[in-house]
Amino acid sequence: MQNNNTVKFEFVALMASLMSIVALSIDALLPALPEVGYDLGVTNPADKQLLITMIFLGLGFGQLLFGPLSDSFGRKPIVYIGFIVFIVASIICVTTNSFEVMILGRILQGFGLSSPRSLSMSMIRDSYSGNYMAKILSIVVMFFILVPVVAPTLGQLLLYLFTWKSIFHFNLIFGVLIMFWFWLRQPETLPKHKRITFTSRLFVNGVKEFFKYKEAVAFTMVSGFITGSFLVYLSTSQQIFQEQYNLAEMFPYIFASLAISVGLATFLNSRFVVKFGMLKIAYVSCIAYAVISILYVVLFSSGENPSITVLLSFFALQFFAVGFLFGNLRALAMQPLGHIAGIGAALNGFVSTVMAVPIANYIGGFVTTSVLPLFIGFSIFGILSLLVFIIVKRKVAFINA
Repeated sequence: MQNNNTVKFEFVALMASLMSIVALSIDALLPALPEVGYDLGVTNPADKQLLITMIFLGLGFGQLLFGPLSDSFGRKPIVYIGFIVFIVASIICVTTNSFEVMILGRILQGFGLSSPRSLSMSMIRDSYSGNYMAKILSIVVMFFILVPVVAPTLGQLLLYLFTWKSIFHFNLIFGVLIMFWFWLRQPETLPKHKRITFTSRLFVNGVKEFFKYKEAVAFTMVSGFITGSFLVYLSTSQQIFQEQYNLAEMFPYIFASLAISVGLATFLNSRFVVKFGMLKIAYVSCIAYAVISILYVVLFSSGENPSITVLLSFFALQFFAVGFLFGNLRALAMQPLGHIAGIGAALNGFVSTVMAVPIANYIGGFVTTSVLPLFIGFSIFGILSLLVFIIVKRKVAFINA
């Protein structure tokens, strides 16, 4: 573990790039959802959301396999295996004419990408701890946010020049380049003497160890609540801006501007977290998240959509709070799990993602003619998250709180 509290730019950039393959696979496809649905014979507009949400299902379950294996065999070999799965899944997606097979391909894409996504977290935990780990995570997320800023525009450009299948081709090429960089420049972060002997009970023992740490479980639950409500926006954003507001041409720019709001918050968090502590910042941000969404529900309870300016203002404030939550929640959950960083990151990602997918699928089904159901979801899960924070703050003493 690095104890000198120094930021290695290439390490941060590489970890962000490993995560960004996931974001690119999701966000670049958003402008193409109508075309994909049309070519594959999808008649129900809500079904197109599955092309976004089901990749998260693969992300959740894949981590359960790759995380424990990385604790025994090292981080790098498992990242390579995950990427091979991603390649096979991408081939399935571009060769099928069946919507059901496409969904299977998206699940497999998520399954494969869960390896670089979760193990980047493990490698960060191998190298840093405490509030400084939260600082590194914030910087990584800040770079990672650049992908949603440009991905929809990139997707729309590829769609204009070629077909929606070119988006999958680009993702695959981008991923190959990142993997080559990773192979060439990133050393293994888990030395052999710190690896856990692989046994049939490795996962069971890891789960038992994970659930010993109540703060890790609590903040994993909060991650699930926040990720789930945010995933509703991600899966319905195309429908909201292109269909409810008739802003198809502006969609990539709107999406990018809101992503910048998240990025700005993660940048500020990287500057403030060492001074104020990740627990305090996350708690205040959780309060803001709940209050903003409740205010929208109160003001627009009739269900009639406000002007696009008002809606974007609420979204920007909401996502500004999210930017402070994402990195800090993961850091808070991972802080006591340094000795099982692979399994810990896997369980954190699995539980939060498996919570998020049904939340997104259920609430997303109501976002048809109004944005109100989305903010009701924000409100409910913001309140639940705040309750968990209050309970944890009362019952558990935290290091560096």
